[in-house]
Amino acid sequence: MKKSEFVTQDLLSKIYQNDPSGSRKLPPERQLAEEYGVSRFTIRQALEKLVRIGVVRIVQGSGIWINASAHNNPLVYNSITEKRFDQIRFRMISLHKKRPDRDEQQIFGISEETFIWQFCRLRYVDEMAVQIEISRMPVTLFADLNQQVIEQSLQQYVLSKGYQISHLLTSYRAVSVSREQAALLGCKKGSPAMHINNRGMLNGGQVYEISDIIDINYTCTYVIPHNRDNLAWRQGV
Repeated sequence: MKKSEFVTQDLLSKIYQNDPSGSRKLPPERQLAEEYGVSRFTIRQALEKLVRIGVVRIVQGSGIWINASAHNNPLVYNSITEKRFDQIRFRMISLHKKRPDRDEQQIFGISEETFIWQFCRLRYVDEMAVQIEISRMPVTLFADLNQQVIEQSLQQYVLSKGYQISHLLTSYRAVSVSREQAALLGCKKGSPAMHINNRGMLNGGQVYEISDIIDINYTCTYVIPHNRDNLAWRQGV
């Protein structure tokens, strides 16, 4: 692990160890460099990452402040959310309407006579293709979906339609890249990847999107509160 990544992880650990009502500031750069035995440049890299993922903010002349929302979200960051929007771009591969299959009817709560959009796009991070995403969305909710929308933020598009996003249900499994996927991602067939399945839900429970993502560069950091009841259930208590 790089020194800056170790410092990031350790600072995150200390932030989440502290009571939310306790200290709301981190020590200054110079003190952190001394404590970790690294350069101030390394500390600055770690702090920049904490700023990007929304855990701290740096106020000139005041210090490094911990954001109050840092304790409210179990997902701290992943390899996409740690990047600024200007480091990410999309390229649409395909877009068409189709009749939903039985699973899609069940997920969206629609009939077989209605249409859904299906599209494929590539996500580039720092100008490198890292994800293939195949998504489906109901035409009844998003009649004007087009290439311009698909090559930008879908969540921003959904919000711009007046909908309120409630939850994302996400599952992961390890896979190997197929020949077709390797051609799009510019990697070798059989390369390790993460298959990420997402369901995006609106307030009220309506699913607005289902997506399957192949990611060749996925990392993720979570903070998971201890679930005493679940532990007791697993032990048969």
